[in-house]
Amino acid sequence: MAKRILVLGGDGFCGWPTALRLSAQGYQVDIVDNLSRRNIDNELCCESLTPIRSISRRLQTWQQVSGNDIGYYHINIATQPEALLQCLRDIRPDAIVHFAEQRAAPYSMKSSWHKRYTVDNNVSGSNNLLAAVVESGLDIHIVHLGTMGVYGYGRVDGAVIPEGYLPVQIETEAGWQQTDILHPADPGSLYHTTKTIDQLLFYFYNKNDNLRITDLHQGVVWGTQTPETARHDDLINRFDYDGDYGTVLNRFLMQAAIGHPLTIYGSGGQTRAFIHLRDTVRCIQLAIENPPQTGARVDIFNQVTETWTVAELAQKVAAIAGAEIRHYQNPRKEAAHNRLEVERGKFQQLGLNPTTLDAGLLEEVVDIARRFRERCDPARILPSSRWTKDQQLDSEGTAETAPAASVAS
Repeated sequence: MAKRILVLGGDGFCGWPTALRLSAQGYQVDIVDNLSRRNIDNELCCESLTPIRSISRRLQTWQQVSGNDIGYYHINIATQPEALLQCLRDIRPDAIVHFAEQRAAPYSMKSSWHKRYTVDNNVSGSNNLLAAVVESGLDIHIVHLGTMGVYGYGRVDGAVIPEGYLPVQIETEAGWQQTDILHPADPGSLYHTTKTIDQLLFYFYNKNDNLRITDLHQGVVWGTQTPETARHDDLINRFDYDGDYGTVLNRFLMQAAIGHPLTIYGSGGQTRAFIHLRDTVRCIQLAIENPPQTGARVDIFNQVTETWTVAELAQKVAAIAGAEIRHYQNPRKEAAHNRLEVERGKFQQLGLNPTTLDAGLLEEVVDIARRFRERCDPARILPSSRWTKDQQLDSEGTAETAPAASVAS
């Protein structure tokens, strides 16, 4: 079992609870983070619904409640490759968990600047990490948090999305031969495009340098707390509800808590894959404990537990909270309806026992959304990012994007 873990992006929504879980499980954990997500809060003028303490206070509190120290390095891996390399040489980690990417599709589509930032940050960061591992000469297992959005949602009806690799037959002079290829990518935003490029970078460094890599194609994460983040209010995790960073279910929960209509963009027939945050950190641990062998191809897992349409999610939240449902103009360029069937057996075989929406939704409504609803800024609920110029023009002055009259705009 790996003993020392470096968590890149360890101050973020998935990185922070993962770092605490691994520390609680006996790993020696260090965090690398340039705190960019906190700076984006300042840019967007919208904080997490849950109050987030400084990184120093978080780490100090964790040491007090657990007795375990977590190291911290302030490094921008996209622009400080030498500092990253020196960090690897100093720490000599057995495994690296890579969360250090701009993670929001709407944010990546806000403007030309945001598009450039997302590509520069995510692609350079991943390549710098891979190059640093090669240069260090260390045998480090890289676990990367990818996305189901790599596959896209415009697939052939009736086909099941495999775990990374698609078996195909190729016609040759000797006849038809079967092989596996990476599943064709179909990203729906610049953010998803960077994850697609990550996949190709992993393919190359694995083939060229024998790096051991696990790529986790994760669904939409819901939920806020894990057993570790719930141990003290200073450790509480992020809850993003705004139009840029708030995932669909968190948006619905916050809207229900303050009496805002649930915002279904378009038809609501878009099907997405979901996973609870507790299961995310469990999957990361399982991936670390089951690394690929040297020389094996990149190991790809579909990190999902359930699939639902947006309309089905809204109905579930409305039934619990008594919320109104309202349809709004869709800011994204996507199909109005899609089916989604996903292979997810690899984590189940390793022992994942998932938290379902039906089992965990009430906890989020009561313990998080309602508890902190006074911190919500209703003006940040509706989307400010549009995928195309035509959508930007269409949205100007339209009543379809206006919030309910009872909520400040």
